[in-house]
Amino acid sequence: MRDDEVEFLAGYDPRHYERPAVTVDLVLMTIADGAPAALLIRRDEHPDLGLWALPGGFVRIDESLDDAARRVLSEKARMDGAYMEQLYSFGAVGRDPRMRIITVAYFALLPAERFAAALRAGPGLTLARIAAPGADGPATATDADGPLALAFDHAEILSLAVRRLRGKLDYSPVGFALLPDLFTLRQLQDVHEAISGMSLNKPAFRRRMLDKGWLEPTGERETGASFRPAELYRFKPAI
Repeated sequence: MRDDEVEFLAGYDPRHYERPAVTVDLVLMTIADGAPAALLIRRDEHPDLGLWALPGGFVRIDESLDDAARRVLSEKARMDGAYMEQLYSFGAVGRDPRMRIITVAYFALLPAERFAAALRAGPGLTLARIAAPGADGPATATDADGPLALAFDHAEILSLAVRRLRGKLDYSPVGFALLPDLFTLRQLQDVHEAISGMSLNKPAFRRRMLDKGWLEPTGERETGASFRPAELYRFKPAI
């Protein structure tokens, strides 16, 4: 470091600038009952007391964004080992009534069974069905008891997550993250229909998936089927 830079930093006063707070919010999504679903937590303090929110928290002064996201995953979502990537940053001036807060949303796709332990361990958690409009409108969330009121701008965050997922579905293998290691073509089509919100032609869908080179037949068949058991496949990553 140059001497003049050392001198500059020694005299620098960060109090000359207002500093917003930064949070991370986790969009942990799966497919449940044929529709996109996300893990939500009921807020137990003001603001928006009693409303439902994405698991989130403030970024500590000594941790990176990724470290904060992993901490929230463990402490708030009661989960671990999930691969997460940044979805988007939300910084509307009035998005939080407490103060100027910018949030960085993280996104993860997980098979539905990954949520079972978290839901048992956290009485304030629910896996809510998420419906998002085709345009830029906010998402809605429902669980077994009916519609859920969402805190802050989390309806907007969820809407973007669903639309981003829909947009990536055809050109990337993102849907395989929602499936077990071994799956049938019917299960794969169910995932695509749940995300897109459309019924798909069975022969055309299967031909398209096989042509992409993403599927590896295992030679095994599903167990417990009432009729002829379907062949099981696994995802074949690109080399």
